[in-house]
Amino acid sequence: MGHCAHLDAIRRSRRAGAGGSGEHMILVTGSILARADTFDDVLRSSIEHVERSRTEPGCISHDVHVDCQNPMRLFFFEQWADEAALRTHFAVEGSKAFVRSLKGRIVETSGTNIYRAEAIPR
Repeated sequence: MGHCAHLDAIRRSRRAGAGGSGEHMILVTGSILARADTFDDVLRSSIEHVERSRTEPGCISHDVHVDCQNPMRLFFFEQWADEAALRTHFAVEGSKAFVRSLKGRIVETSGTNIYRAEAIPR
C-alpha cells in the first residue's frame, strides 16, 4: 500500500472509532546539532531515515527541517498512529542504525520528546 493510501486508511479507521472525539496520535519531536564538517553527511542520513520511516506501518508523517536560526540544527517532527507503531519504529534496525551513525557527528541532541495528542475539531 502506498504512503497516501496507507494514511487515508489510518484516517478512516480513526474516524470510524472516534466516537465524537478528535483524532488521536502520537507526536515526536527532537533536534540534533551537527558539526560543521559533518553537516552534509548528517543531513543526508537524516533524509534517508525520514524517507525510510515514512514507509513504516502507522507513520502518519515524519519530517526533518533545518533550523533557520541555527543552520547546523536539524529538527525532527513525527506523527504516529499509536504507541505500538512508534515502539516498532524505534525497534527497526534502520532506526537504531541511524541513531548509532550520529555518534561523533553531532555536538548535541535535545533527546526525543513524545506526546499523546488529540485533534481539536474546528
